[in-house]
Amino acid sequence: MTGAHGKRPVDQALAREFGLTAEEWGKVQAILGRAPSLTELGIFSVMWSEHCSYKSSRVWLKTLPTKAPWVIQGPGENAGVIDIGDGQAAIFKMESHNHPSFIEPYQGAATGVGGILRDVFTMGARPIANLNALRFGDPAHPRTRRLVAGVVAGIGGYGNCVGVPTVGGEVNFHPAYNGNPLVNAMTVGLAPADRIFYSAAAGIGNPVVYVGSRTGRDGIHGATMASAEFGADSEEKRPTVQVGDPFTEKLLIEACLELMATDAIVAIQDMGAAGLTSSSVEMAGKGGVGIELELDAVPQRETGMTAYEMMLSESQERMLMILKPGAEAKARAVFEKWELDFAVIGHLTDTGRIVIRHQGKVEADIPLAPLSDEAPLYRRPTAETPKRPVLAPGAVAAPMGTAEALMQLIGSPDLCSRRWIYEQYDHLVMGETIKRPAAADAAIVRLPRPDGSGSGPKGLAMTTDVTPRYCLADPVEGGKQAVAEAWRNITATGARPLAITDNMNFGNPEKPEIMGQFAGCIQGMAAACTALDFPVVSGNVSLYNETEGRAILPTPAIGGVGVIADVAKARGLALPGAGFELVLIGAPVGWLGCSLWLREIAGREEGAPPPVDLAAERRNGELVRALIAEGLVGACHDIADGGLLVALAEMAIAGGVGARLVVPAGAEALPEHALWFGEEQGRYVLALAPAPTVTALARAKALGIPAARLGQTGGDALTLPGGASISVESLRRTHEAWLPAYMSQAE
Repeated sequence: MTGAHGKRPVDQALAREFGLTAEEWGKVQAILGRAPSLTELGIFSVMWSEHCSYKSSRVWLKTLPTKAPWVIQGPGENAGVIDIGDGQAAIFKMESHNHPSFIEPYQGAATGVGGILRDVFTMGARPIANLNALRFGDPAHPRTRRLVAGVVAGIGGYGNCVGVPTVGGEVNFHPAYNGNPLVNAMTVGLAPADRIFYSAAAGIGNPVVYVGSRTGRDGIHGATMASAEFGADSEEKRPTVQVGDPFTEKLLIEACLELMATDAIVAIQDMGAAGLTSSSVEMAGKGGVGIELELDAVPQRETGMTAYEMMLSESQERMLMILKPGAEAKARAVFEKWELDFAVIGHLTDTGRIVIRHQGKVEADIPLAPLSDEAPLYRRPTAETPKRPVLAPGAVAAPMGTAEALMQLIGSPDLCSRRWIYEQYDHLVMGETIKRPAAADAAIVRLPRPDGSGSGPKGLAMTTDVTPRYCLADPVEGGKQAVAEAWRNITATGARPLAITDNMNFGNPEKPEIMGQFAGCIQGMAAACTALDFPVVSGNVSLYNETEGRAILPTPAIGGVGVIADVAKARGLALPGAGFELVLIGAPVGWLGCSLWLREIAGREEGAPPPVDLAAERRNGELVRALIAEGLVGACHDIADGGLLVALAEMAIAGGVGARLVVPAGAEALPEHALWFGEEQGRYVLALAPAPTVTALARAKALGIPAARLGQTGGDALTLPGGASISVESLRRTHEAWLPAYMSQAE
């Protein structure tokens, strides 16, 4: 593919193949004052791609709240940075590898993990946890099973080999993802708050250094491919998928952190999307300097590579650094010790241009400022999603009994146990995972003491969440809910939520209804982030998630991070034993619109999604967090997909103990199925000993927070108010059965 470009004229037709519009092609010529070379066209096409320039989304992203007293670095760097006290900083980000994972599931997912790890450790952080957010198509679709198997194996294979625990995530299925699965990877790292490394190049004459793996032809035009819809020819795009090597990545982490302990590094950037092009252009551009590269010096693993191929390759496990003058020998010794390539490939200039030479010839000479300042910025037309009617609690008759519906829901693809998935991930490596997958609403990782004297009491809580069916029905409420649920998940462990990263997965932004979904979700997210003091510090946008014109559900995945002062006080969701009182925090209203009960049991996907009362979210959550901090709570679980009875069933399964339930006060008039399966927001189930129950109910009443008894734990079954009883063991078997059975079927 790439070799053929050299024989063709560099003209508008080739620019169109590279993803540039006629207007963008004209702008390139105007900036240069001439027609570009092939390498120059390649540079413009990737830097102005949707994936790198955010040309359709920037106007909306700027409306998100990004500041708080604890935010050290917001969006615009490799990852976000927050102050977590004691001189420590958490560094984190989430990114997508959707298109590559559809074409080549194992490598697409593996290199997604590798890329997000580099975004975090390039800022000076040691990665301490990985998470993910995955979406697959209809389980009955012929490709779904292979995609699940490949993606899960890729995530586990890379993360396990690097030695970073995969501690949390989410997986859901829907036909809208049949031709376009989502693979969103998140990494959280830890660094000294006064030793953060940034990407802005500085120091005229300073050496530009390439480290890591050698450059090959894999991944060329990966950023462009990620900025286009799929068609029937998607299999032909396999060469644009990179190949990862987690063992090299582990060496690269250790080498970078070792050199970062010295004063040698001025700036550092990983070579991610668009490879050497984006790293060199962004570093020099941010620093307001020029850069000259000698490509003959670039370590190459294939012969006869052209300048175009080297600049656009997305080979993995590579970094670009600006070093202090004279630090080359010290840095070379570190990287050669770790058996990694090291090469001085250029220097900084005062010209404000990027100049690329190869075999004695200038292959590119471009002013840097216009590459960013004049990058296309579109305020695309938006069409508002029509409001759906609200479904009254009694508007839909229950086609089956409550116990039967619970069994069907708990064993459905969207609610069944994910054990088959997370047991392929090493979630205990490093030995600091306190709350592992399925044990709590957010994962918790214990942190080392700042003085290096072993593990401390402090921990980080982290989660990923979004409910795409809500976002489809009402983007504003769906955006609010995604942020609120991430906040709620962290709160339910007892941790204080601090900040989020996001991964905005949407269809073709040139369609007004899709751009309307994006704008609406951003609006809802911004409202929730503001109300909950939960700012956005990093993120990623993945558009054109369509295949043959069919878009995915709008999926603004949220990755949340919070801090807990003492991990010993963190709560999980497992019922702790018999004799505990169950208390519902939040008002039951029986909201069935957009609920899983409505879809899975009644066979309908309709109605308005549950509204999110952000003031109530905050009030309810702060009460729950205070009760946990005081040691009054035995278990806590937020109520989400499937509603109240599903939450109770999950707590019973996790604890291996049953409960006798009662109708909470104030809910007597609700239809039974609406009470137990409604998905109204801002609610938690607490398990408390009898004396703390009195305290919790009194505190809630004083604060004006709805709270009511739900029953008492004990026995080996969940017993409903009407007397129907469901054994915890049968719930567990049904919950565990679907995914292993599905994945064991022959293709």
